[in-house]
Amino acid sequence: MRKLKLQVQITLDGFVAGPEGQLDWMWLPGEQDESSMQKVIELADSCDIILMGRKMTREFVEHWENVVDNQPDSPEQSLAQRMVNMRKIVFSRTQTAIKGRNLEVENGDLATSIQALKKEPGKDLMVYGGATFVRSLISLDLVDEYYFFVSPVAIGKGLSIFSEQKLLRLESSTVYKNWKILNKYLPV
Repeated sequence: MRKLKLQVQITLDGFVAGPEGQLDWMWLPGEQDESSMQKVIELADSCDIILMGRKMTREFVEHWENVVDNQPDSPEQSLAQRMVNMRKIVFSRTQTAIKGRNLEVENGDLATSIQALKKEPGKDLMVYGGATFVRSLISLDLVDEYYFFVSPVAIGKGLSIFSEQKLLRLESSTVYKNWKILNKYLPV
């Protein structure tokens, strides 16, 4: 059975974005670390479907399609190719069609749809965000593996992916030269 993997950038104080969705804290000064990008690619390669909430879809699709189409020398090009070419399912209660390559919209019950996807043959499923969508997945106990890239910054207030107490078991931790730490957690 497929697993649902969550990969997010998170602050030291547990936020995935600022109060208005700001992400400026993700790009801190410091060394670039190819090994952290390689881990992101490795995780992407372990999956064949990206799950997303409607609110983050436009920015996600525009960013990665722009890198593929207009930035051939970008260090993100390899990851961008994966993001654009991979099947993407957007969960929405309000829209039935959203523009983007290899993108489809799902309007059905979230838990039922995810459980059905997990039973299909194929690689694992990946979710990158947004905060409200991820919070729903966590509350429904649908996430099988948590990958938190912890940035060495506190922002004081922001968007959290947790709405209730959740006990997780740390399986591994990796420190990167860019000051970030990847913690992999499993549900208890």
